[in-house]
Amino acid sequence: MMRISSARSFRLALILLAALLIPPLTAVHAQDQSRPTFKSSVAVVPISALVRDSRNHIVRNLGRADFQVLEQGQPRRIVDFKARNDAPLSVAFLFDTSGSMGVAFNLEKGKEFVQQFLSRMDPTLDEAALFTFHRTLRQEVPFTKDRDRIHQALNRVRPWGLTSLYDAVAETSKRLADRPSLHRAVVVISDGVDTSSALTSAEVSAVASAIDVPVYVVAVVSPLDDPNQTLSVAPKFSPGSGLSDLAQWTGGDLLYVSGVEQTDGMTNELLTAMRQQYFLAIESSSAPGWYSLEVRTKRPGLTVRARSGYFAGETTRVVGDSLW
Repeated sequence: MMRISSARSFRLALILLAALLIPPLTAVHAQDQSRPTFKSSVAVVPISALVRDSRNHIVRNLGRADFQVLEQGQPRRIVDFKARNDAPLSVAFLFDTSGSMGVAFNLEKGKEFVQQFLSRMDPTLDEAALFTFHRTLRQEVPFTKDRDRIHQALNRVRPWGLTSLYDAVAETSKRLADRPSLHRAVVVISDGVDTSSALTSAEVSAVASAIDVPVYVVAVVSPLDDPNQTLSVAPKFSPGSGLSDLAQWTGGDLLYVSGVEQTDGMTNELLTAMRQQYFLAIESSSAPGWYSLEVRTKRPGLTVRARSGYFAGETTRVVGDSLW
């Protein structure tokens, strides 16, 4: 469960931060008619969910009755449910260009991962944007279906400077929150060394989870930091680390790339995961504050990745019959 400080000032700061990042739901609905419309007289909470079996295979063909949503440990009624695997993708690539990325060919591994991913996207439907960061966030290419623009921008990337990784994730989530596609994600390519962020991993995890945009962390590392390699010694992205928690709490995932030859299979796996999501909705609680969420399936042996909570309050309330 996410750790949120009990101090009133800290909690208020998180709520205000989330309010700044999350656009008014009525505005999002006005600009996007392609997303599902949930009928409700109050605000509802959308939840993207990915289901896997005991072999880590993605599970399809589940229905509303197969799911259970717990809020603060208590069951909540699912007011709407969608299952689609053909919706367009909106992917924000967040590429670490700090000086440490110049070590162990990490920059080359990261570039190859993005290029392989782009080659698998549908150029007629899917869109992508490229952001880079070291001390500050920089938009290299706005959201586009033109993959060549991103390829060209990647070729200009050079490692230098400090790393404000957590700040960059929060700001990129903000840029992605109002994109029209049903399937949205932030893909972070980094060696995981944060040296200058103002925000902590816990603060960013709360914000990203509240937006319901999963964050996928692609850890470009040496074989010594890759738990899937026999040479592994002490992975710095182990469970409990900042980026590992960030991926889990937002419903995303953590992937390791310690060699260029790994990128082909991993990009295919990640793209499949993004497309095979279920979409659920529950009614938002009326009292402002943070509410923890847990999504389960009623079928044994299955696990669910989904956002770990949301912020309720006047900034997310919708009066009428529409959400998104």
